[in-house]
Amino acid sequence: MAFRKKAHLLMRYKPDILIIPECENPERLKFPSTEIIPTDIIWYGNNINKGLAVISFGNYRLKLMDEHNDSFRTILPITVSEGEKEFTLFGIWANNPADKPNQYIGQVWKALQCYEGLLNKASVMLAGDFNSNTIWDKPRREGNHSTVVEKLAAKGIQSTYHHYFNLSQSKEEHPTFLLYRHKDKPYHLDYCFASADLMEGLVSVEVGNWEEWNTYSDHCPLIIEFR
Repeated sequence: MAFRKKAHLLMRYKPDILIIPECENPERLKFPSTEIIPTDIIWYGNNINKGLAVISFGNYRLKLMDEHNDSFRTILPITVSEGEKEFTLFGIWANNPADKPNQYIGQVWKALQCYEGLLNKASVMLAGDFNSNTIWDKPRREGNHSTVVEKLAAKGIQSTYHHYFNLSQSKEEHPTFLLYRHKDKPYHLDYCFASADLMEGLVSVEVGNWEEWNTYSDHCPLIIEFR
């Protein structure tokens, strides 16, 4: 919320691409600093104060794909290009109250079925707030967190965090979300999955610490660097 008041906090990382859930409509993104000048912004949402924004800087250009199915609301298939290089990015905020049985990870599962063909392409990334973790799996439900991870793995797409820290799903050591901003209620809900060719260029994975970020959000940023 009110991302325009917080954007400067991320500029020290010199980001190429930001994925911001619960972001206001671009018309309201009047950044106070001239140092924050996005190249492209793709935004989707029904509430002008609270949608999903994917923002690029520098030479990175964004284009929402024609295949976008707005039934999945804030799961956006985007072509990211830098000169002649490009990859497919799914910006994700898994949140659809209108689809109660599948409003969180179920949205991602359904989107994966819809975008099956795009997942077969080289250079694919899925990143954002999945609002899920294996600890909440419902064993008899096909579209739970584990089945999403397994489907992506079958496509050669893995979680950068779990690969980098050599951890299993549900064994995360760095929470990305603090319920009600309480330090004793930590969860890992935010992910960046990448295809094998992108994973070869993985340099580092960092999760912002609670002490620094809790003033601004109940989430901590997940920061991924590729070469």
